Amino acid sequence: MSVRIDIAGLRPEGIAVVPSPLAELGMALHALSEPGHHPGLQGWATGVTARLDSHLADRMCEADFLWRTTFSDLFMPVAGVPGGNALPGQTLAEDLDLLDKLSDEQFVDAALEFTCALPYSAPGPGPLADAALRRRALELAAARGPAQVRFSERLLSDPPRIRAWLRQFLQDCDEAFFAETWSRLRHQLAADARHKTELLRHKGLAEALSAVSPAVALDEAAGRITVDKLGEGRTATADGGLLLIPTSLGWPHLMVLHRHGWQPVLHYPVGSPELAAPPSVEQLTLRMAALSHPVRMRLCRSLARSAFTTSELTQVHGMTAPEISRHLGVLKKAGLVTTRRRGRYVYHQLDVAMVARLGSDFLEGILR
Repeated sequence: MSVRIDIAGLRPEGIAVVPSPLAELGMALHALSEPGHHPGLQGWATGVTARLDSHLADRMCEADFLWRTTFSDLFMPVAGVPGGNALPGQTLAEDLDLLDKLSDEQFVDAALEFTCALPYSAPGPGPLADAALRRRALELAAARGPAQVRFSERLLSDPPRIRAWLRQFLQDCDEAFFAETWSRLRHQLAADARHKTELLRHKGLAEALSAVSPAVALDEAAGRITVDKLGEGRTATADGGLLLIPTSLGWPHLMVLHRHGWQPVLHYPVGSPELAAPPSVEQLTLRMAALSHPVRMRLCRSLARSAFTTSELTQVHGMTAPEISRHLGVLKKAGLVTTRRRGRYVYHQLDVAMVARLGSDFLEGILR
């Protein structure tokens, strides 16, 4: 499985390596919401959380599904600007101005991506235009809790109101903690962008992509970039360009924005922290046996990003409920999956901190 980017006709000047303050803020919110994904950032996350104003912390929970499981394409609005060749802003304010350039349809589709599973890399109507999708989005939001229902209802009924709310929230995050973080990180990101740009200029795209990640490969004859991931997707640069956006907070995530009609983006981590020591031999044997099945590996990828019910997993993976339950049972016996009940729903989620103890290769593979 992989994500492919068709680059036939892409000119060298159409490739840009540029840091994005808004993309890094999105990753900061993700790391604060899911510190288990980022073992090396626990000290930073603890320090930021301790200083947060309680009102801002509450507001983070109102729409945390935009950044908790992974993070929404709304944090890279540059890719949705018509023309396919825009660049991220040098400041957060400039990036937020790009967010304002998205249409209401683009904004709503991206905001509801993790709620109602809209068509992502293929064309299709959105919930503003499709009443059935709208109802489905609200049904699925209801299964996630009252906060997500309230947000989704407001988003669908009054997109400009939510757009204004999100911009103000992000500006408040900048004032509370991100401006200080960005002032420390932007020099590293700018240096990495310069290095990758020099590789592009003097050694070509293949060398630059190899420096981005060993999981990214260029097939020059086919005019295609392949990103080795457990997920699948396809996009094309067409008449636009290709963006490479570095992140200091993002390891181990290697993300590919391949939304239909948007400019392709590779969002790649700079550097990687050390992980914790491995478990005991007995625990390791049990857990590695549990992970030896390809279906359970795919389940781990889903459960690493969000909590799912058995019913939701049957739809995502095209399997029966008994099959899913059997695989979940093996993962739970190995101590890799936790469960919690919310009303009549039982949610399963991967214990990412426990998986991290198995080694960086597997963790990076399921979170890539």
